[in-house]
Amino acid sequence: MDAILTTITEFWTEAVKIWGQGGWAMTAIAIIALVMFSVGMNIWLKLRQTGYRRVDEATWRRWIDHPDEREGPIGKMIEQVTEAPTLADSQMLFEQLRQTEVQPFERDLRVMKVCVSAAPLVGLLGTVTGMLSTFGALSSGSGGDKTMTLVAAGISEALVTTETGLVIALPGLFFQYQLRRGFESYKAYVAHLETICTQTLYRQLRRGKKTNVRRVAQHKIAEALHRALQANPHFNPGS
Repeated sequence: MDAILTTITEFWTEAVKIWGQGGWAMTAIAIIALVMFSVGMNIWLKLRQTGYRRVDEATWRRWIDHPDEREGPIGKMIEQVTEAPTLADSQMLFEQLRQTEVQPFERDLRVMKVCVSAAPLVGLLGTVTGMLSTFGALSSGSGGDKTMTLVAAGISEALVTTETGLVIALPGLFFQYQLRRGFESYKAYVAHLETICTQTLYRQLRRGKKTNVRRVAQHKIAEALHRALQANPHFNPGS
């Protein structure tokens, strides 16, 4: 246990030392890393909360026809969009669903993409300022220990910021790629769900329309027979 604590203490001391060598750019890179991984974890958690991987197509096809069996986020989603009385209303509900369920993921992924691109650029900017400090020390110094200290500090700043920017950007890039794959899978899931719900509603409306047409025709025939009987009590419909 003591050995582990000693290792952690030494690592932390070395990390603080390296942090100090990186200059102002390290603070900017740290903020970028915090934003990037916070947004990434938020995306990951929200994708897991949807539960779409645990609900296969056969299940939610059954949920469309059996409302009492619906459960979870996907069940609530189906409940929202299947209440539409017309196809136009169904399309409007799915558009609202995309705005609330899909677009936030797209926005957060764009933020992650910006952070992944910004981290190495800020590191490169720190490299430039470090090299400028190095050249400034060489041009103004007399070549003594003080000059060498300033030169070493400038070189350290140049190297540390570049390395830190890349160390932050590379894991962020792979993390963003995995999140993008998960989001595209969820997006395709919602699109397929929309197609099936729309087809189901269309069939229901067609059956309802045929039933209404049949009822109207039967009603008109009954009225015609009633008028014929009133006009001629001896009228025989079978003759």
